[in-house]
Amino acid sequence: MSTSEVDDAGATGAHTDKDHCCDSGPPPAPAQTAAAAGKGTAFRIDTMDCAAEESEIRRALAPVAGVRGLTFQLGARIVTIDAPEALIPEALLAIRKAGFDPQPVANDGPAPGAIAPVSRGLWRLGFGLALAIAAELLAFFAPETLAFKVLGMALAAAAIGLAGLSTYKKGLAALRRGQFNINALMAVAVTGAFLIGQWPEAAMVMALYAIAELIEGRALDRARNAIKSLLDLAPDTAEVREAGGDWKEIAATEVALETIVRVKPGARVPLDGVITAGNTAINQAPVTGESIPVDKAPGDPVFAGTINDTGMIEMRVTAAANNTTLARIIDAVEKAQGSRAPTQQFVDRFAAIYTPAIFALAVAVALLTPWLMDWTWSQSLYKALVLLVIACPCALVIATPVTVVSGLAAAARRGILIKGGIYLEGAHKLKAIALDKTGTITEGKPKLVATETLAKEVSEESVLRWAAVLAGQSDHPVSKAIAQGLAKGEGDVQEFTALPGRGVRATVDGQTLVLGNHRLIEERNQCSPDIEARLAVHEAEGRSVTLLASETRVLAIFAVADTIKDSSREALTELHALGVSSVMLTGDNTSTAKSIARQAGIDDARGDLLPEDKLTAIEEMQKRYGLTAMTGDGINDAPALARSDMGFAMGGAGTDTAMEAADVVIMNDDLRRIPETIRLSRRTRTVLLQNIVLALGVKSVFLVLAIFGSATMWMAIFADMGASLLVIFNGLRLLRSGAKDLGK
Repeated sequence: MSTSEVDDAGATGAHTDKDHCCDSGPPPAPAQTAAAAGKGTAFRIDTMDCAAEESEIRRALAPVAGVRGLTFQLGARIVTIDAPEALIPEALLAIRKAGFDPQPVANDGPAPGAIAPVSRGLWRLGFGLALAIAAELLAFFAPETLAFKVLGMALAAAAIGLAGLSTYKKGLAALRRGQFNINALMAVAVTGAFLIGQWPEAAMVMALYAIAELIEGRALDRARNAIKSLLDLAPDTAEVREAGGDWKEIAATEVALETIVRVKPGARVPLDGVITAGNTAINQAPVTGESIPVDKAPGDPVFAGTINDTGMIEMRVTAAANNTTLARIIDAVEKAQGSRAPTQQFVDRFAAIYTPAIFALAVAVALLTPWLMDWTWSQSLYKALVLLVIACPCALVIATPVTVVSGLAAAARRGILIKGGIYLEGAHKLKAIALDKTGTITEGKPKLVATETLAKEVSEESVLRWAAVLAGQSDHPVSKAIAQGLAKGEGDVQEFTALPGRGVRATVDGQTLVLGNHRLIEERNQCSPDIEARLAVHEAEGRSVTLLASETRVLAIFAVADTIKDSSREALTELHALGVSSVMLTGDNTSTAKSIARQAGIDDARGDLLPEDKLTAIEEMQKRYGLTAMTGDGINDAPALARSDMGFAMGGAGTDTAMEAADVVIMNDDLRRIPETIRLSRRTRTVLLQNIVLALGVKSVFLVLAIFGSATMWMAIFADMGASLLVIFNGLRLLRSGAKDLGK
């Protein structure tokens, strides 16, 4: 389901003044978006499935003062009008004058991801095509008598009425407003052909055109609803614990926040929540794109639509059904589908000139060729009408939206949320990328990475046990990392004391011990040149060093570091192969920054940066490299994300701030998704160019045939239909993009 929401700034940070698919003339002034989801009155319009119809409705409502906003769900054929109730009848009258038939639906609209049946009028089109074929056979085989001519005209008229009534209504409405769109083209061409005695061809053209429109509608729905399958992953019901302790299955939409829900092994998680009991492995592929199960324990988050692989769990619900991470993914993709990519903006501007020019050329052919080429008036008019059908810009302007939507859906399946065609298409131009350190390049959690025991007179087992006991008593992140990295220690702990800014002190098994930082050991006069040299090695690697000491000497050194993700190294290698330079921007000290950058393979590193310093660094990179992206967590990095040409946020599978601040959200915090995005952008760009060349090439060949050769109405409609289907199916190839296609 594609929701087109338009305002002056753009719902996703891009210019989203979505225009027409097959329209002409200057783009309509963008209407303001409905202020909130669900605000306004919803209407179903069965003949609205393309941006062309959206544009016509926007134009029709532009003169209606008081319409605050419009929201289009093209996949479901729903338009929501945000206006005072008294103005709704006037708005509906304007829409009907444009050739549409809006029917009221419930304010809550269709169920998420619902698709209106495209084939509702299939029987009517089939019957119309049968009548058109009958008219053709009659004209070819029947004697040329008045009775058979009248019968043939009747069959042709009936076929045109069945297949093209809605096209005629919209075409005549467009002509009354002085607009030259595809419906106006078809209405003029078919009417002209009928009037000059070519009624069998006129009927076939209209029937085939209507069928082509049906096929296009199906193809566009496939692209728009490629992401819909994610919604089907979340179960409709949830098993909740009642006040008495019993379990009851109810609709997921009725589950309140803080409710305890039980998820059995093999079942899908119905809502977002936090595990309160049980251990399991969760397949998070629907949210993050990764199919490798993630171990989960009490306190860990789980997300709607993911799969509980192994154990029974109980979870506390943290988000309603319409606000889960999965629902926000759908919302982000829908908003992205409503934005217009640069190529689409160019094509729309081109079509605004191209279509009136074709009308002018057709008029010139009809009026001038009898004088210049000695054609009969009937021949000239026929060729002009053929030219109108061939020149329809539908294939050209439909090429971009179907390609962009397919690319957005392919990215979403990989856990990459791209908030608009402008970013999907623009990523291939990136020259440099700035990266935050913690949680982006590194794991964001300190780990014990090195241990050195120094006291030969005390067993290593005792030293490590004492360190584990002391570290286990502290809540400092570094101490926690040491405790987690060592075997669980036990001992008689007395007189435990925290030393703020330095460490802890206690008596363990009768030994007075301290576990603290370099400063504490210096204050106790227990440092030596050997220890200083050992510490310098670790500190040069950006590690936090903690020492265990007795009253007389240092017993052990523990080095803790925020380790680099394996995926980060791979990602940087891929980025360099794509010709993208990398710079790390971090608030950590410069020596740590340079050490991490060296290990990760980053070109440059800058440390000791405040948020405003990162902003300045982005501006410097833009001057030095050109188009620059920023990658961060969307909180401390928000200014830099906003200032960069493209912001990539490590979404952390549901970080609200990241979802809102960035242009692209990486749902599983895997940097390898960034080079994938760039490769997908390049592939999308290639398909877009292929489609434009295909559309213009086919049109050019048949236009020449129409003027100088023997092109017929049949050839015209097949040229138009064939070009449209070529670009649609070429664009849909992007839906099959996966890890292999993106070069992973």
